[in-house]
Amino acid sequence: MDKNIIMKSILDSYPYPIVFVDKEYIIRFLNRYAEYHYYKERGYEDLIGKSLLDCHDTEQGKEKIRQAFTSLQNNGKEIFLGVNTRNQRIYIQGVRDEHGELIGFFERFELNLQK
Repeated sequence: MDKNIIMKSILDSYPYPIVFVDKEYIIRFLNRYAEYHYYKERGYEDLIGKSLLDCHDTEQGKEKIRQAFTSLQNNGKEIFLGVNTRNQRIYIQGVRDEHGELIGFFERFELNLQK
């Protein structure tokens, strides 16, 4: 079985949106939940190849992403960004290649069980 098919299937099985962004903030992958969320619910069109920064309305939001990515470059630890209107916690996690070089990050959502 093809490794890419396996990886896409695993990411599509995760029950929350996952968005992979490269080092230049270009969106390279959306799992099926992210596609549904951004295309059907939010009304975006074909985000693959577009800048993640263009999806944020405020300079404050863009700067928060830039700072989080810089932090990932320096320490590699997962970063909590906040809670969205659906009460989902938003995190970003650095992604490194087989040589340990940072190639981008993914943004993921999960249910906020804390009250």
